[in-house]
Amino acid sequence: MTTHVAVLMGGWAAERPVSLRSGEACAKALESVGYRVTKVDVGRDIAEVLTKLKPDVAFNALHGTGGEDGTIQGVLETLRLPYTHSGVLASALAMQKDLAKTVMAAAGVPVPAGLVVSRFEAAKAHVLTPPYVLKPVAEGSSFGVFIVKEGRSHPPQELAAQEWRHGEMMLAEKFVDGRELTCAVMGERALGVTEIKPVSEAFYGYDAKYAKGGSIHVCPAQIKQNIYQQIQELAVVAHKSLGCRGVSRTDFRFDDRPGGTGELVALEVNTQPGMTETSLVPELAAHSGLTFGELVKWMVQDASCDR
Repeated sequence: MTTHVAVLMGGWAAERPVSLRSGEACAKALESVGYRVTKVDVGRDIAEVLTKLKPDVAFNALHGTGGEDGTIQGVLETLRLPYTHSGVLASALAMQKDLAKTVMAAAGVPVPAGLVVSRFEAAKAHVLTPPYVLKPVAEGSSFGVFIVKEGRSHPPQELAAQEWRHGEMMLAEKFVDGRELTCAVMGERALGVTEIKPVSEAFYGYDAKYAKGGSIHVCPAQIKQNIYQQIQELAVVAHKSLGCRGVSRTDFRFDDRPGGTGELVALEVNTQPGMTETSLVPELAAHSGLTFGELVKWMVQDASCDR
């Protein structure tokens, strides 16, 4: 009998548009390798919808709040419906950037120095000496991220705005200049390393991530072999230390500029990396010899409860 896969997509997070694109791409790829697929635009009634639908596996193509933070994972565990990607604890931990950094650092993964402050405190005065980065502790896709450059007289005032929608607490981190690098882990195996070069932004922001032509992906990254291997090893350590399952992607900064510090740091682990046509994980899988269809098939075969 053909395995019935429910592709969970959409949801209510700020990343909803990206999730819909990830879901469409994954559904198409799953159908191409022989699965029976139902696309599910996730709402608050998801438990009821899945109980009626009775799929064999849930393919989680959600991003951000509700889909990446342990919430949907808890629902799927309660329903005893096998699912892809990381489980409840790893998802919640990776989403909470400050706690994830603590765990990764304890496992020997270098992370940038920083502290957690309220958004109002961050808006009032510099909490670190510029240059530094401010990011919401529990948000994805670079929403609410600011790079406070050297010589800037005051921090971003948008943080104190009434319409702010990215949480009350911010992670302030030392800015590490240099290359933006990323490495995917599949199971417990590191795939390749990609360098991301944003076309017009100063960093890998939302548009650089998801707009066609927003960034150039250099795969494999043109860096020294020992650094390449070190990034692969650190990505696996980060994945394991947080308890991730299935596919994850860890982002790094590496300062190899002439006269630079030589510093290599892990920024964060993405437990629900994008799976759109411009996404990094499908590219890294292709570099390892896996088609998109083979990648999503492996993810469905890897699906389980008690992750």
